[in-house]
Amino acid sequence: MHLPPLLEDAAKMIDVAGAKAVLVGGAVRDMVMGKEPKDFDIEVYGLKEVSQLETLLSRFGKVSAVGKSFGVLKLHIGGEVYDFAFPRTEKKTAKGHQGFEVVPDGGLDFATAAKRRDFTVNAIGYDLLTKEIFDPYGGLNDIQFGILRHIDDATFVEDPLRVYRAVQFAARFGFEVAEETAVLCKKMVTEGMLEELPKERVYEEWKKLLLKAPKPSVGFELMREWGITARYFPELHALSGVPQDPKWHPEGDVWVHTMMSVNAMAGELKREKGKGEDEKWRLKLLFAELCHDFGKPLTTTIEYEDGRVEKWQPINKSVSSETHTTIPHSSFLIPHSNARIRALGHEKAGIEPTRTFLYHLTNEHDFIESILPLVEHHLKPSQFYRQGAKAGAIRRLATKVNIEELVLVAKADFLGRTTPEAKRGEYPAGEWLLEKAQQLSVRSRPLKPMVQGRDLIALGLEPSPNFKRILDALYAKQMDGDFEDKEAALAYVREHCL
Repeated sequence: MHLPPLLEDAAKMIDVAGAKAVLVGGAVRDMVMGKEPKDFDIEVYGLKEVSQLETLLSRFGKVSAVGKSFGVLKLHIGGEVYDFAFPRTEKKTAKGHQGFEVVPDGGLDFATAAKRRDFTVNAIGYDLLTKEIFDPYGGLNDIQFGILRHIDDATFVEDPLRVYRAVQFAARFGFEVAEETAVLCKKMVTEGMLEELPKERVYEEWKKLLLKAPKPSVGFELMREWGITARYFPELHALSGVPQDPKWHPEGDVWVHTMMSVNAMAGELKREKGKGEDEKWRLKLLFAELCHDFGKPLTTTIEYEDGRVEKWQPINKSVSSETHTTIPHSSFLIPHSNARIRALGHEKAGIEPTRTFLYHLTNEHDFIESILPLVEHHLKPSQFYRQGAKAGAIRRLATKVNIEELVLVAKADFLGRTTPEAKRGEYPAGEWLLEKAQQLSVRSRPLKPMVQGRDLIALGLEPSPNFKRILDALYAKQMDGDFEDKEAALAYVREHCL
């Protein structure tokens, strides 16, 4: 495995000083798994003072000593940053991720220092000079058998974020969570330990799950199983058990469909060029997919042959305020085989639950608002295709939502089921709408107004509140195709507004 030459050079200098440089953490895990490591963390054993390490590293580049009191130094070289740190012990002293007493100690042995880490797979060390691997807790064996196992009960519970880390690691690497780790995580959720976590830290783990896991559903299933969705994300948890018409959704309830759709979106984004490198853009589409059916628990009805219409309700409450138990997928009212299940208006009904859900995770208002139109209009591509929508309708849709993004959300929605059409992996409605939008020059942005306020002024109109009414009327006619060009639009103004 290729490592930056700098690391070996630094290790040699550290060795001359009578100490040892050990690569630790995710970089070693990734190397063992055959993945290219991106971040490099080095622990230095055998020095007495952090200032000694600072002097050694300063020969290679700029050293940032912001974390010096915790035994951590950052070496900056050519745009790259390498973390060098003393081994340390940590003791929980208060709630929150800052409530730790950190004691750097260059005299620690590797096993003692590694005990503070979360999982065995992250507690493997690699001597940069001798190439020796240190594995005091069986991480290599767990990697071989695909198991995610915590190291120590007492240290694991000190940082409840590790429950979310277990979720995203299991999904990213295909690990099965060890039974004792799953039991501990459930216990931490039940006892309310996760409530001390600021949402900013939780959001970072959600982003890793969505952006890095080939099948994010693995992580969400763990969240549901461990009681996280029931206790902290009721809008997502509410999807579990909501029935769907088997004609359109033979795969199962809304939760099952949503999980399949999110996985489909993850797959689609891997094939995207250009924008696919933009993490924020990908995250927006993944969240839109996760939330696209949040309105179904609120709107699902069962229509019987005799004309009765019943609003769907779970047999029991989805969440017990005391136990936060989770209803199994099968625990919903199963209608007669000839009954029809519908969720009319669920697109618009999903807007507020989506907004509330996302604010549980982040305060990024503009980002949240950018997701809502994708939820509201996710059925439009299929509806427009069936109806043979006219140019005006497509142009108007482009003023409400980015059509390229909308088609991706609608396609993943279509693929997130087990119908024969979905299994073929084709979505003709999306291709049709993209082609139409391309012809109308609204594929990635709304139609640019031909006439603006300055044009009205140039025609001799005085600025007034009436300008907006005139411009809106002109834009509506433009979207309907009434004007071939700007001159035709201005001619209309001369005839009707002067």
